Amino acid sequence: MEKKKVIVTGCMGQLGRAIGREFASDEAYELINTDVNADISLDITDIDKVMDFVRNTKPQAVINCAAYTAVDKQEDDRDLSMKINAIGPRNLAIAAREAGAKLVHISTDYVFPGDSDHPLREFDPVGPVSVYGRTKLAGEEFVKQFSVRSFIIRTAWLYGDGHNFVKTMMKLAENHDTLSVVSDQLGTPTSAKELARCIHTLLPTDNYGLFHGTCEGDTNWADFAEEIFRLGDKTVKVEHVTSEEYAMMNPQSAKRPAYSILDNYMLRLTDSYTFADWQEALKEYFRDGLK
Repeated sequence: MEKKKVIVTGCMGQLGRAIGREFASDEAYELINTDVNADISLDITDIDKVMDFVRNTKPQAVINCAAYTAVDKQEDDRDLSMKINAIGPRNLAIAAREAGAKLVHISTDYVFPGDSDHPLREFDPVGPVSVYGRTKLAGEEFVKQFSVRSFIIRTAWLYGDGHNFVKTMMKLAENHDTLSVVSDQLGTPTSAKELARCIHTLLPTDNYGLFHGTCEGDTNWADFAEEIFRLGDKTVKVEHVTSEEYAMMNPQSAKRPAYSILDNYMLRLTDSYTFADWQEALKEYFRDGLK
C-alpha cells in the first residue's frame, strides 16, 4: 500500500517533534519534515516556494506547526509576525487546496481577550490584545478562506521537546530556593504529545472545522510550577504574585490573557478525541524524560 505523504512545517519545534514521534509507528503515513533550518528547508512565507514544494511533493495532508511565538518581540516586529503567523498559513492553505490535500493548522488561546469568566468554546467572541494574537487570528481567517478541508486547532500553554515553561522552572530550580510566579492567569498546561495524538486521530477523518485542543482541567502558572517541582523532586518555594507585580519585576511589552481556559467543545460534541487531564499528561512528560 502506498503511504500517504504528509508535509509537516515547523518540524523542529515542540509540536513538530511530537508529531514525528506520534506518526513514527504508523506505516500508513510518510512524513515530509520541513523547517527553516531542517534538512528540507521550506519558507512558508514565500508563496512561490510553497506552491512549488507542494506541487512536487503531492501530499495528502499538510500539518502546519510553524509559528512565530516570541510574544514580546512581536510587538516591535509586526511585519515578520504577520508573515509567519498569517501569510504563511494563507500560502499553505492555497497550496493545499490546489493539491486536494487536507490542512491541519495550529492556533492559540491568544485570539481571545482573556477577560472571560467561563471556559471558552470555539464560537465565543474573539478579541486578541497582542500582535501575536492578532496575527494568529488572521492566520485562522486565511485558512478558513482558502482551504475547504482544514482542521484548525487552538491550543494553549504547550510544552514538549524544546524550550517551555516546565524546563525553565526545572532549570531555575537548580540555583533558586524561591521563585515568584504569576497566580492570576488561568489556563490549561497542554502536552505536545497529547496534541499530536489528537491530530493523528482527526487526520484520517472528514471532521473539518475549528476545534479547541488542550488537556483537561485548569490551573494557574504558580500552581503549575508547584506541580512541576513536586514531580521533579525539587524543593523550591513558589511565591504567588499578580501579573502586575510580575511585570514590575520583569517588564513585558505584550499583554497576556488573564483567562485562557479553553473548552474542547467541538471535540467532545463530535466524539473525536478526549485529552488527558493536565496533571496526568505532565506525569507522562516526566516519565518520558521531558520529551
